[in-house]
Parts: sequence; structure tokens; C-alpha cells
Amino acid sequence: MSAPAKKAPRTVPLDGDILRQDLTALGSRIAPRDELRKEALVLIKGAFQNARGRIKDQVMSGKLHGLEAARQLSAIQDSVIQVLYDFAVKEFYPPSKKDASEQLTVVATGGYGRGELAPGSDVDLLFIRPFKPTEWDQHVIEFILYMLWDLGLKVGHATRSLPECVRLAKQDITIRTALLEARYLWGDLSLYNQLRKMFWSEIATGSGQDFVEAKLAERDERHRAQGESRYLVEPNIKEGKGGLRDLQTLYWIGKYLYHVYDAADLVQHNVFTKEEYKTFQNAEAFLWNVRVKLHYLMGRAEERLSFDAQPGLAAAMGYTAEKPREAVENFMRAYFLVAKDVGGLTRIFCKALEVQNRKRRRSIARIMPGFLKLRSNSDDFFVDTGRLNARPDAFKRDKVNLLRLFHMADTKGIGVHPDAMRTVTRSLDLIDDGLRNDKEANRLFLEMLTSRNDPEKSLKRMNEAGVLGRFVPEFGRIVALMQFNMYHHYTVDEHLIRAVGNVASIERGEHGNEHPIAHDMIKRIAPREVLYCAMLLHDIAKGLPGDHSKVGADIARACCQRWGLPESETTSVVWLVEHHLVMSDTAQRRDITDPKTVRDFVDVVQSPELLRMLLVLTIADIRAVGPGVWNGWKGQLLRELYFEAESVMSGGDSTKSHSSRVEEAKQALTVQLKDMSPEERDRQISRHYDSYWLTLDTATHERHARMLAEADKKGEMLALDAVSNAFRAVTEITIYTPDHPGLFSQVTGAIAAAGGSIVDAKVFTTSDGFALDVFSVQDAESGPFGDAERAQRLKQTILRIVRGEVQPEALFSKRPVYNKASAFKVSPRVSFDNEASHQATVIEVRGRDRVGFLHDVSTALFEAGLSISSAMIATYGERVVDVFYVRDGFGHKIVHTGRLKAIEDMLLRAVEGNKTS
Repeated sequence: MSAPAKKAPRTVPLDGDILRQDLTALGSRIAPRDELRKEALVLIKGAFQNARGRIKDQVMSGKLHGLEAARQLSAIQDSVIQVLYDFAVKEFYPPSKKDASEQLTVVATGGYGRGELAPGSDVDLLFIRPFKPTEWDQHVIEFILYMLWDLGLKVGHATRSLPECVRLAKQDITIRTALLEARYLWGDLSLYNQLRKMFWSEIATGSGQDFVEAKLAERDERHRAQGESRYLVEPNIKEGKGGLRDLQTLYWIGKYLYHVYDAADLVQHNVFTKEEYKTFQNAEAFLWNVRVKLHYLMGRAEERLSFDAQPGLAAAMGYTAEKPREAVENFMRAYFLVAKDVGGLTRIFCKALEVQNRKRRRSIARIMPGFLKLRSNSDDFFVDTGRLNARPDAFKRDKVNLLRLFHMADTKGIGVHPDAMRTVTRSLDLIDDGLRNDKEANRLFLEMLTSRNDPEKSLKRMNEAGVLGRFVPEFGRIVALMQFNMYHHYTVDEHLIRAVGNVASIERGEHGNEHPIAHDMIKRIAPREVLYCAMLLHDIAKGLPGDHSKVGADIARACCQRWGLPESETTSVVWLVEHHLVMSDTAQRRDITDPKTVRDFVDVVQSPELLRMLLVLTIADIRAVGPGVWNGWKGQLLRELYFEAESVMSGGDSTKSHSSRVEEAKQALTVQLKDMSPEERDRQISRHYDSYWLTLDTATHERHARMLAEADKKGEMLALDAVSNAFRAVTEITIYTPDHPGLFSQVTGAIAAAGGSIVDAKVFTTSDGFALDVFSVQDAESGPFGDAERAQRLKQTILRIVRGEVQPEALFSKRPVYNKASAFKVSPRVSFDNEASHQATVIEVRGRDRVGFLHDVSTALFEAGLSISSAMIATYGERVVDVFYVRDGFGHKIVHTGRLKAIEDMLLRAVEGNKTS
């Protein structure tokens, strides 16, 4: 419950006394009640909106900070409710002097109860009556609520008697928390004081431990719902980890246990030091400033820092840079550092309270003495309530203890005590170059990084405490660093730590079904230290000028030398950091059925050992980008590239001639089609060119042969086959129809209009003039595209487009125009590569994602007179990278400079959604 109520002081933004005088004058002139209410609403609304408008102007001009604005908005709301109450009981429903039950108290709850109100927030009210409802209090409550609704406010409200308040608060933790925040607004003060007394005597007494456990569980569930991490690049400023609700949870618990009325009072109870309370104040002020400005910018109660809001918000918060992207990243880094501070405060506070207030249980240490007994440094560390604690002078006595604490916690498999974490954060200045170059400290760090237990947990602990960024200053530079794009879901430091955790989980065998090859290969990787060091350092140069892979390689060399890795291992780490993208880029952006692609990849990798490490590193890296980024299709591409490269390295396929591989594929299909007549079988085998046999496997060859034979028998002009593969997370859609110019762009348009996303395409032409195009398609959730019904609808759409009955553009217009990508600017780019393939020119097209992107680009290629033999489609958040293997009308590469320039211009116009001619 809030402190004893006092009459609210007159506020500058809205003077309640003046408004009352104006309403009294209005009442003396107007007799009809309906007309009086109508005119009063106009008067009150004008004063209310003018007062709130002045607050907004001051906030957006930088004259008023968010927290003070929230308090003034609350004060304005107080005045309006007080005036409405007085107006109702004076002019409309005066209480009977003879009826003692006609009593009513208006109480603010929730954030409004704390005296803080964001511009778009609900107004939470509790109307308290002594016992049963009366006609009088119902009329007054309805009058106030209808007036508030007519003012355009969202009002959360409840009406209860005192006994109901007590009974419901005992049953429901949410109601109990609301009453904890309850603040007197107006009406019968004695009722509020009774409620306050009953709350502490009948509700709160003896329930402190239950309340703490409930609020901590509520916090954990909220974090799970918001994505667990406080380093999400579109965080929820209110409900997310490290947001305002975490600070409020901390305050609720302190208030409930210690009966404090201000967070500053927690210092007196030794919950916070003065420095920690200052951190609390700074975090609260920053978060409120962001929240209030976010509400004003969005024009609604928006709590998520979405990509489209971040640029405007960064400017409103005063962050500027030559490049708008840099201003956003600077602002978001400031946000994440504050969220990190909030995490530190809530961790120390909540875990300390958890230890202090939980019921003591018989611990393993008491049942089995010596189980958690420390075998070294017993003067510096000890186990306290199942967690590792440190003597107050442990770190001053020996700086290496700042690493040894986390190393020991990992070795023993126990948590770090909140007191020890607090002491660590106060001792960060002890981490200097002497400690960074200390052999023992680096040995401990390397053992934690490569631990077979849970290196991710150790790294997160060290990062939260600030030790990781201090001990490895190269890592400290990227702590809380955000990349303003849709592809990366986490800050750079969070991404790197999660990537290390992914390697560890693969090594523990937790993803054997998803990553069968990596699961087997990681057992053959030695030394393990190379893989783990490369994983932690692969993005260490993000945010620095230049190619982050090359710059990161130089940083990695310095780190590995400092950590004590032998030169041979350091060289391998440096190579992996410099080339950590080569496998994913090759798999997703090159045709790996082209022998030249595999040979070029092998020339870069060279070593089977590095190939194994690169496979695991690539999988762990992609998985750490964010939820939903990894899928079975990417896994399939990486597996295929791995096997092809391993085969070439071992001298396998390279010894086979091109013609012998084609012949083997034909013979394999002949066996599978033994039930066909010899004439039909020979026809199906003879109509394909070599590229078809070299690109697809026997099972696919058989499926196609039967599909084509059936279509020819029925005389179908268009046949469609759809086969979903859950493991690869794609639906393979095969189109068989007479070939004609522009067919590829028509089909891609139909698939886009149907809501499909093409991730790969192979284009084949039969010797008798039919097109056999194979598209790997996913849905919006990066899963298989569809069932039989969806495939049939797609077939009808393709038929309509091929026949000219409808244009793809007309279907695009029926889909929502806005998407997240519209918040970003992606510079279009077209590049040509005549060295990547022996037979085709490789064109790479980049631009911002939108519906119809692939259709527009493929249409431009068709209008340029080019034929597409294969296409790889990759989307990285808001950025699309489409790669096409093309030939001219004579089946040759495009080499003439003028022709290349003309094609580039057409493609750039297509990327922007403009006509190509």
C-alpha cells in the first residue's frame, strides 16, 4: 500500500480548483442534466487535452524528461478524476446525509498507483465501498467512468467492498500486487486508510516468502514469453528482460518485505548500496524517457522498440551520426547497457532475497559432507546455501580470483552467490593489463571457454558481471553492440556467447537428429580449443571499419597468443575467423551441383580438419542468429557441400569422368523403371541433358519420370508435383509444361502470390521442348510450403498466369504491402562473376525484401534475353540475395562490357520495383 494519503497538491499542468469554479459557474447557468453533462465534458476535455499537449511539447522539445512527464501526466489524471468525483456528487448524485452506507473511495492502482502514467497507458482504478453496493455509488461510478471514456481514455476498473478486497487479494497475486500499489485519489479517506490497515495486517503479514516466490516465478514466465534474452534487437521496454517491469518487480518485493514507500528506502535496509540505488535511478529515468517518447512517436501504447520506431526514437533521444544506421545502433547500445544494469540489480536483489526468505532445506552438502567442499583456495571461496561465495577481500588479495570464481563454479557445477557477484562488480577496476597477461588467469579462462560442462553459462555469468569485457577488452568493445538489421536477433556479444553454447550442445550430442554429420564430425575435431576460440571470436570485429572477417582475424591472433594457444592452433583459429562465412555463402549462394563451385570451395578450405571445424562453426553460427533462422533446408545445403568437398579432398568424385557419372545415373533410373514399357522408359531417359543427371538423385529422377509419363498420357499442358520434406523444411514443387520465354518469372510470380518463399530453383529443358523446373519452397515460418490442397491452388494460379488470364502483379496487390523490411534502407547491388562456373555467368542481385522481388528480377533477366539454369534464393532479414546462373540465347556466358552494363541497369530498376524497360 502507498504511504498515508494527503490531499493532492495543485498541479501546474491542470489546476483542479479553477476547473471546479468553471464547472460550478456552468451548473448555475444550465439546468437540464443532459445538457450540463455535455457542456461539462467539452470544458473538461479542453483543459485535459491542453494540459497533456503541453507535456508532449515539452518532452519532444527535450525540456522535460520521461519520468517527470509520467508523474505530471499522472497528476493531470488525478486532477481530472477528483474534479469528476466532486462534480458528480455536487451536481448529479449528492449523497444522503441519513444513509451512512453511501461512502465511496477512488483509488489508483498499477503504474498509475505509483504516480506514473505513460501517454498511452490505461488508467487503472479501484472503487471501494464499505460493504454492499448502493444505488448511489453505482450512479457515481458510472458517471465517472463514462466521462473518462468520453475523454478517450482506456480505463481498467474494479469495484469492491473492503471484505472483497481482502478475500480476492489472498487468492490472486495480481490483485495483491495492485493493492500493494494502491494510492488514494479522492472520496472517503477513512475507507482507504481501513484498506491500508487491513492489507498489512490481514494480507501481507506472514506471506512475504510466498509473495517473493510468486513474483520471481511471474518474472521468469514473463522473460520466457518475451524471448529470454535482454539482448533482443526489438526489445519490449516494459515487459522484456531488463525492462521497466524488472525494476518494478524489484520494488514490489522490497515494498512488501520492508514496507518502504520509495525505492531509496531500500538503501536503509541494506538491499542496495548508495551506488546501486544511483544505478537504479539512472536506469529508471532512461527507460521512462524512452517509453514516453516511444508512445508519443507511435501515437499509441507501444512498448516494443520495433525496427520502424528505432530511427525516430534515436533522434528524439538525441543520438546523431553521419549515417542514420549508426545513430540507431548507438542508441540501442545505450539501451542494452541500461538493460544490463537492470539485470545486475535484479539478479543481486532478487537472488539475495530468494536466499534470505526461502525455507531452509537440507542441502546435499549437509547430507553428504565434502560433496561441495572446495579443495583449494578455501580461504577465499566457500559454499553458502548451495552457491559459491567469496570472502570480501578475495579479489584484492589475488586478482586471478576474479577468473577463479567462475572457473570453480563451472567445475563444481554450482551457481555463484549474489554476494560474490556484487563483490565482483565492485572489483572490476582490478582487471588490468597485468591480469590480462597472467598465465594462470588465461589458463582458467581457456578452460572455461572449452569446458565440457556448460561454457555458455560461464561466459554469460562473466559477461553479466562485467568481467568478460574487462578481461578480454576486444570482447568488451562489442558488448551490447546492436546491428540494425532484421537478420540478427541479438546483440553481438549475446550472439557470440550463444554460438559457443551451440558448439557445446552439439558436442554433448543434443542435436544429433538435426545435425547428424556435425554430431559425428565434432568427435573427430582436435584440438577442441581451436573450434571454441574461433566461435567466440568470429564476429569480434563487428562495428569496426573494413571487412569484419579480415579485421577479426588480426584480433583473433592477438587474443589467442595472450590466451596461450600454440602457434599452430592460433593459425587455425585465425583462418576460421577470416573464413567463417565461406561455407554458408557457398552453400546458400552458389550452385553446389556445379563442380566448379565445389572445387573453388576446396581450394579455399584445403584441409579436411578445417572442413570439419568449419561445418560445426557454420551450424552453430547460424543457429545463434535468432529463433527460426536455422532450418532443415540450410542443413541440407551444408551437408551436400560438406560431402562434395570431402569427396574431392579424398580424391573420390574427381577421378570419375563426367560421362561416367551421367551413365551411372541413367542406369540407376533404368532399374527403377523396370515396370515401364521399354519404349516409354527409353523416352524418359533419352529426353534429358547431362546437367539433369548430374544435379538430382535417383529417387527424384524416378519421381519425375513417372510424373512426365502420366502427364503425357493424359495430354496435360501443365503438370505440378509437390513433395514436402519436414527434415529439409521445404516443399519441392516440380513444374512440367511446354517451354516458352518468361516461364520462370511467371512461376515465381505465382508462388510469391500464393505466399511461398523460393529458396532454390533448378531449371531444365528437355530435348523435345518441355520445361522441367524444380523449386524448393518454404512458407512464411520457414517450413514446408504446403499440403495437397495448397499445391492444387498453386497449380490453378500458375495455369491462370501462364494462360495470360491474370498478371502476377494483380495478385501481389491483394497481399499486405507493409512488412518489417520497409523500416530499412538496403542499397541495391548487382554483381557478375564469370569465374564461378565453366558454363554460365553468375549474377548476384541484392536488395530489400518485398513481395514479388524474385518475379521482378527474373522478368528483367527474361527481357534481357537470358536463360536461367539455376537460382539460389537467400533472405537475410530485410536483405535479399538472389543468385542466378544464366546464359545468353546461344548458350554462352555474357562477357561483353556493354551488355553487362545494360543488364545491370535493368536489374537495378527491377530491384526497386520499377519497370525494366
